[in-house]
Amino acid sequence: MKKIVLFDLDGTLTDSSEGILNSVRYMLEKKELAIPDEATLESFIGPPLTDTLKQLYDLSEEDANDAVEVYREYYGEQGIKQLAVYAGIEEVLDELAVEYCLAVATSKPEFYAKQIIESTGLSKYFSGIFGADLAGERSNKTDVIAYALAQLEETTAVMIGDRKFDILGAKANQLKSIGVLYGFGDRQEMLEAEADFIVATVEELPEAIKKSF
Repeated sequence: MKKIVLFDLDGTLTDSSEGILNSVRYMLEKKELAIPDEATLESFIGPPLTDTLKQLYDLSEEDANDAVEVYREYYGEQGIKQLAVYAGIEEVLDELAVEYCLAVATSKPEFYAKQIIESTGLSKYFSGIFGADLAGERSNKTDVIAYALAQLEETTAVMIGDRKFDILGAKANQLKSIGVLYGFGDRQEMLEAEADFIVATVEELPEAIKKSF
């Protein structure tokens, strides 16, 4: 069987910042929560929404879940369309698909992730698209990666992502990890999370993947 390469979605395959941040602003306004500075807003990209809401606004589990439902009002209609595939991604996926089994592992609800991969024309490259469930019972990256590996019936894989959650989730599942710097994280975050490899550009991915196995 081909070796497995797992990709995060937001900040790794697509620049989804416009849609996510517009959805966050909509949610905060509707819930009458203070809209923070841009850097803090960007911290919503990557981890489960409920975790960020509880951390920044000290919300209860119930209130955080209610806020997420408001977020989805905007995201499901408009935010999901406000994204772009990073330049060079399709060419790299085309190259990698010859040798590897490619899949998506994202903390975004799987329902949305599948729509995005389909709408961007990338679905032909992936053997599976694995994400969070809408109920929030499978939302952190460690659980999503474990779920992906179980569905693919494989334990040998590498995880590629732009935030520490991707790297830490890989470690928790005994996988090698590749941190990318063209997304929403930075080198310091990747170093602190102890990514096995760090790449600055999309074009560097094939060589890093080759080294990771």
